[in-house]
Amino acid sequence: MRKKINTMKHQKGFFLLAGLIILSAYHTTSAQLKPDRAVRIDAVINKHIAARHIPGATALILRHGKVIYQQSFGYADMETRRAMRADDIFRIASQSKALTSLAVMMLWEEGKFLLDDPLSRYIPAFKAPKVLVSHNPADDSYTTRPASREITIRDLLRHTSGIAYAAVFSDPVMQRIYANAGIPSGIGTSTSTIREKMELLATLPLQHDPGAAFTYGLNTDLLGYLVEIWSGQPLDVFMRQRVFEPLEMKDTWFHLPAGKKDRLVSLYETTANGGLEKVNHQLYEGVDPLFPTLKGSYLSGGAGLSSTTADMANFYTMYLQKGQFKGKQLVAPSTVELILRNQLREGVHPSPLPQQPDDFAFTLGGFALTTAGNAYLQPRSIGSFGWGGAYNTHGWADPQKGLIVLLFTQEYLSPYFSIGEEFEAAVYQALP
Repeated sequence: MRKKINTMKHQKGFFLLAGLIILSAYHTTSAQLKPDRAVRIDAVINKHIAARHIPGATALILRHGKVIYQQSFGYADMETRRAMRADDIFRIASQSKALTSLAVMMLWEEGKFLLDDPLSRYIPAFKAPKVLVSHNPADDSYTTRPASREITIRDLLRHTSGIAYAAVFSDPVMQRIYANAGIPSGIGTSTSTIREKMELLATLPLQHDPGAAFTYGLNTDLLGYLVEIWSGQPLDVFMRQRVFEPLEMKDTWFHLPAGKKDRLVSLYETTANGGLEKVNHQLYEGVDPLFPTLKGSYLSGGAGLSSTTADMANFYTMYLQKGQFKGKQLVAPSTVELILRNQLREGVHPSPLPQQPDDFAFTLGGFALTTAGNAYLQPRSIGSFGWGGAYNTHGWADPQKGLIVLLFTQEYLSPYFSIGEEFEAAVYQALP
């Protein structure tokens, strides 16, 4: 149960935050944003800080390769009054998926696998998948049937395998089956290894037949294990050598080096009385909130990374430059085109949890995609791609407008995740 904040502490924190909002410096290149409208971007974030929905945030916008807006708001840590900085490090959770998916597609280019290869070719334990038919809550027993076909690598990349999430964002019955078996969510998991847990996952039922629906799940953790199999390297080593270093993502890590730990933004949560309190209890299925600073053996390709807005801007820049970054070609232009195509065929709809629109589109790259069918939902141009993270981090790229947009905050189970949509509206209304 969450503790209530002392009233005096609550009021003191509010005034500290309010003061910091006023003192925060405004940095933008007005030639790329309408100055009278750009102030509305600040207003969105300041509103949420003043209402004590978030302790602080960092925002970064690039257009045609140039920074047109960079701003830090509020506190990285309210208790010590440490002001948020542009180079602060955040738990990016599911934004890790796009980075791991890029690693996978690099290995596809090298001929390590084909997209429609059966998963069992590389992990034999997945040879005969079963689909859940019924579950008895009294004793947690369940029945299954053979799946209509095997899981493919494409299924993992587009989340159509039938594998759900443990502890979060999924069907409660699947969560219970995973919990009883000891399958983690990966969102800060430190113990065990991906090999051990993915081999165990192979023994459990699928939520549905492969290819039948988009079900957000542990697919990218499984892909991380495949990266290790195909490359012969630990996932963190492969990612550092092949992704992070070429993209100059010097602050992106599974486990932060000692010299970077003091830049990790503190994690907060909304309390019952509408305040903010630093998280000092375990997360999800027993995860330490300081997991990025701890040593760990489980490398979650789906949710285990921490990063900065600047690092993630480099990542999106590579995509807008057709696979190239500062003269280095990470993947071919044709591979980028393939990665950014919608992979959900007609009739494949999202599972109920987490809720997505029926015309939702998803790529091989770990991104939701704006298409002609769903462009009515938001101001992004057709072809825009991006994804967010569970701790309230947001990011996308809009190729038509040459935009890269990132907004990072840091809250656990935040009821104010829609700050990302508000920020998006403010960004687009400020464009010339």
